[in-house]
Amino acid sequence: MNWMQFVWAFLIGGAICVLGQLMMDIMKLTPAHTMTTLVVAGAIVDGIQIGDKSLYERFIEFAGAGATVPITSFGNSLVHGALSELKTHGAVGIITGIFEVTSAGISAAIIFSFLAALVFKPQG
Repeated sequence: MNWMQFVWAFLIGGAICVLGQLMMDIMKLTPAHTMTTLVVAGAIVDGIQIGDKSLYERFIEFAGAGATVPITSFGNSLVHGALSELKTHGAVGIITGIFEVTSAGISAAIIFSFLAALVFKPQG
């Protein structure tokens, strides 16, 4: 493993986070709007095909964890799962592909949120 992979992952992941922070500070977007915008951006970039791979797949090859850890990767996962299942199962595959690829992350978020609510007093 080349040490430059770590550098690029740090720089690219950090740049995505800086972009999100600038969206909140300069554009005055709420965190929810910022997150949604980044997810949609990741989905759009994954939908752009260049040859046999999507643009986001090529981005992951270059940036590694810098492209897979930020929230943009969730949008990538949604579209990637939907498109791959569409090819094999038709229109039904669009829905099943979304859930097949992202179900582990969504389940973990629900379970850990529930556990955190048990440990800490939720504000409501």
